Amino acid sequence: MEHDVPTCTENAIAWARRHLGATSYASRCLAFVEDAYERPNHLEIFGGDFAAESAGLYAAQDNGGVPPVGAFVFYDYSGEMLGRARNWGHVGLCVGDGLVIHAWSDVRIDHYLEVPGLAGPPGWDAPRWTGWTSAQRILQGCRPKDWTPEGDAATAARRMQAARFGEGTAGT
Repeated sequence: MEHDVPTCTENAIAWARRHLGATSYASRCLAFVEDAYERPNHLEIFGGDFAAESAGLYAAQDNGGVPPVGAFVFYDYSGEMLGRARNWGHVGLCVGDGLVIHAWSDVRIDHYLEVPGLAGPPGWDAPRWTGWTSAQRILQGCRPKDWTPEGDAATAARRMQAARFGEGTAGT
């Protein structure tokens, strides 16, 4: 299915900006950036279950330099979450000029090169830049979806996270 990538990207960035300051996506950075594309564009995209897995699936390490508008921007980010220690990764959405909107303790905007300097929870390593994946790649294989039955996006993200990983304590 072909999508108008510029329009989908504009919709995603507008949706993400409306969530600036929200704390409901803490520890759900991948859900946040996926919801930014999915919810306003009425589609479903397919990546991994956590940011590091998606970075690998999307070959983010193959893309360096300033990410383009609409790209998913990935970092290696290791620590314990949901009772498991691993590289969960971190991801944000490029809004232009190297700025990334992402769910940290709250939804915020930082320059992509400044994210590695953010303080995370105790026991977590500092995020390490991985690379980025274009909006065109993110939208490959997506399909239409009506998100209305899912209700509030952040609540749905918590439900999906619990279904995938259990009810353990979140760390980021």
